[in-house]
Amino acid sequence: MRTQDIRIEEYDYPLPDERIAKYPLARRDESKLLLYRDGQVGETIFKHIADYLPADALMVFNNTRVIQARLLFHKETGARVEVFCLEPAEPHDYALIFQTTGRCCWTCLVGNLKKWKEGTLARKIQIGDDTVTLRAERLESRGDTHLIEFTWDDPARTFAEVLDAAGTLPIPPYLHRETEASDLTTYQTVYSKVKGSVAAPTAGLHFTPETLADIDARGIGREEVTLHVGAGTFKPVKSETIEGHEMHTEFISVRRSSIERFRANLGRIIAVGTTSVRTLESLYYIGVLLERNPEATSEELVVKQWMPYDAVNNTLPAERALQNILDYLDRHGADRLVTATQIIIAPGYTFKLVRGIVTNFHQPKSTLLLLISAFVKGDWRRIYDYALAHDFRFLSYGDSSLLL
Repeated sequence: MRTQDIRIEEYDYPLPDERIAKYPLARRDESKLLLYRDGQVGETIFKHIADYLPADALMVFNNTRVIQARLLFHKETGARVEVFCLEPAEPHDYALIFQTTGRCCWTCLVGNLKKWKEGTLARKIQIGDDTVTLRAERLESRGDTHLIEFTWDDPARTFAEVLDAAGTLPIPPYLHRETEASDLTTYQTVYSKVKGSVAAPTAGLHFTPETLADIDARGIGREEVTLHVGAGTFKPVKSETIEGHEMHTEFISVRRSSIERFRANLGRIIAVGTTSVRTLESLYYIGVLLERNPEATSEELVVKQWMPYDAVNNTLPAERALQNILDYLDRHGADRLVTATQIIIAPGYTFKLVRGIVTNFHQPKSTLLLLISAFVKGDWRRIYDYALAHDFRFLSYGDSSLLL
């Protein structure tokens, strides 16, 4: 059967609301950790994860940081309009847009759009001792999204400062609560660095400085990549088969030195979170694209959704694919690869780099559950049945699993 013909209803399971963790535990690493090794299922406490990792493993973490992407405006009529920043439009670069002063444009979702037919939204915000007026103007609509121009009247302030002062951290909609002050800390990984995500790479929320120190003390390697998680991570599969589901495109950035390390550690890579999995596996297909066109532009190196399911794209050794990227970076004098991926990983996918995954428990009928099923060769239901029967907590603030 073609992967595209998978029926999403086959990836459903009962998830009572009380099993969805509305808040994290007081201590991150006291969460439960399901162990799946050689088809056997067991459990431990997350802080003991280093005891179960292969001694020669290389763990790969997504160092993205969640931005305060929700901006609330009130019209003079009192109507509330929410503008949700999805990705940079002008400048089309995360690092640059956060440093812009005075003006920038984002691709956004707009809540209560019917109340914002025209005109400019405005609100006053406090940044330090200064009162700044932030304005939003809708330039054009692009299907479900809108191009929004933001301007602010203090040229000394960057958009990063504006967003930190005006924005709200976007916690997952299935928590059915407003963002609280504690989420500013608990919904970020302790190693988050690079601003850009609108959702946390939640597998990493369990790690503490102590668990990371324990991993280091055992000589287990650590490396980082960046994938900025989009709102599409919460997008349910609504089509009967997954062929009708369009994956969101996500920004990725990987240092040259990291790619060298991945090449030297093939067969030993453990990805922390599905975002790290998508980044690592996308590297292989970027190498395939470069095999065909060594002079491809960054726009031509975007991994398309169904590329992995064409047999012609799966013959290149992983070592050669990564070497192609290193050669490409050398030709361009670049120290990092910056591109995007639309990859979908579902049953029928053959993993090229990843040999283990640390991940939370995902929503029924989601693309993330498809990824897990692909990795455990269809054995996902036994894993989830165990978690449900043994009081595991589910979704973003829930418990975790180590799949080997």
